[in-house]
Amino acid sequence: MSSNGTRRWWALAALDLGVLAVGLDVTVLSVALPTLAGALKASESDLQWFSSAYALVLAVGMLPAGVLGDRFGRKRILLGALMVFGAGSILCAYAVNAGEFIAGRILLGAAGAAIVVMALSVMTVLFAEEERPRAVGIWAAANFLALPVGPIFGGWLLTNYWWGWIFLMNVPVALLGVLAVLTLVPESRASKKPALDPAGMVLVSSGLAAVTYGLIELGRNGWTDARSLAVLAAGMILTVTFFAWERRLTKRPGGRPLIDLALFRSRGFTWGTGLAALGGLALIGMVFTLPQY
Repeated sequence: MSSNGTRRWWALAALDLGVLAVGLDVTVLSVALPTLAGALKASESDLQWFSSAYALVLAVGMLPAGVLGDRFGRKRILLGALMVFGAGSILCAYAVNAGEFIAGRILLGAAGAAIVVMALSVMTVLFAEEERPRAVGIWAAANFLALPVGPIFGGWLLTNYWWGWIFLMNVPVALLGVLAVLTLVPESRASKKPALDPAGMVLVSSGLAAVTYGLIELGRNGWTDARSLAVLAAGMILTVTFFAWERRLTKRPGGRPLIDLALFRSRGFTWGTGLAALGGLALIGMVFTLPQY
């Protein structure tokens, strides 16, 4: 293998390290919830938001992160996300109450969204089309590795050390990721600079936030709670409005939508996206509930 080829695979290893840290942050938290309840005097509602705040911001942040990376540089956004991830981890570790901890989780969710999206985007630059399936497979393996490793490693840390170490362990990972990205990952942008489309960003962000928030509140307050149902309905309306707006931009001469709606003509893409969403929701529910038993 040439030195350039070796460099690319080392760059992929650095990206996978960041993605693994994002995945571990979800699964490690699950075993820490009982400890956090006592340490931060957190209520059941607080514990739900410890997990949900991260998931909400992660869902909302992915599309804007992709657009910003394509426009201003993927390497630049990835470096910023890694530094924010480290800062959010420190805030979580040294939080003295539930509010500070949730603020840290929000930072981690925003950074995690950018790390995941930028890692996939950078792979299209690092690897030729014939190499991408292998690279994406390795990337997916890093995600799946977090599922069994997170609870086991987190449980060991909680048994033997202060609970804050389950978050502080992200800091050296983030610093190593920054060094690796600086030295191994080339800067890249979209060949055609995408439009920021502020109307589309507001619609999709507020829509996904309302849908996620509505589902969380329905789980807490019961599935007949009128307020939670209203928030969920508003989120769905905003999301549908976003797709209508994107379709209008697509048909407009010179219009540049945030997403290519032609992707949804592919049955595999549409069903794959839906199944991934269902799997993610099920995983969030399981990692919140099971460790408490």
